[in-house]
Amino acid sequence: MTKEILSKDNIQLQVKLNSKEEAIRYTGKILFENGYVEETYIEKMLEREELTSTYMGNNLAIPHGTEDAKKNVLETGLAVVTVPDGVDFGGGNIVKVLIGIAGKGDEHLEILSQIAIICSEQENVEKIVNAGSKDEILNLFNEVN
Repeated sequence: MTKEILSKDNIQLQVKLNSKEEAIRYTGKILFENGYVEETYIEKMLEREELTSTYMGNNLAIPHGTEDAKKNVLETGLAVVTVPDGVDFGGGNIVKVLIGIAGKGDEHLEILSQIAIICSEQENVEKIVNAGSKDEILNLFNEVN
């Protein structure tokens, strides 16, 4: 049986994070602790961020590993972290929603496009940031599928 790509265990609401590195580590740790990735994947997420920012606009960042980190992915999964106070991703880019991705093979491309559909609407990003429950976030993501 494969894991759910996004479950309540992968969602953390109202988190306070002080730096981009802390935000990426926190997001990666959710994927690791829930069995989606090996612990080394977290370092690959940080490496990826050094290559090119995962800040996407609309207060959203999508941290994920480098191309060679695919071998560290055990299951395709997402982690969603809301940071209402925001965390600075550099250059004045404030992130309030982090969506960590671990994708087996090319599955991450499909996931990225679904996230892009949801988060291209600033209104949806606001809904995620202001979600009072993990169910609200699950419902928003399930509407797209």
